[in-house]
Amino acid sequence: MDEIIHQPLRLKIMAALNALRTGTALEFPRLRSLVEATDGNLGAHLATLEKAGYVQLTKDFDGKVPRTRVALTRAGRRAFADHVAYLRGLMEQAGA
Repeated sequence: MDEIIHQPLRLKIMAALNALRTGTALEFPRLRSLVEATDGNLGAHLATLEKAGYVQLTKDFDGKVPRTRVALTRAGRRAFADHVAYLRGLMEQAGA
């Protein structure tokens, strides 16, 4: 079990990002909407995921408006796949 990913909101974040094609990012407001988080809560969880090397945040400007985009890293995609495999294993054990 990956303690970083296992937290419910971080699991939602990772699942949303994992659904994207490799190399694709979500803008912060879209991700916030998908995972139903506040700006501060999402920002804090993204900081944890970024420190673990699971997500990459790209900050730039769209005209004069600041923009933050979030993408899974290769390590993040692998960690998410491993965590999902762990959860599936638990479900299989419970059904046995």
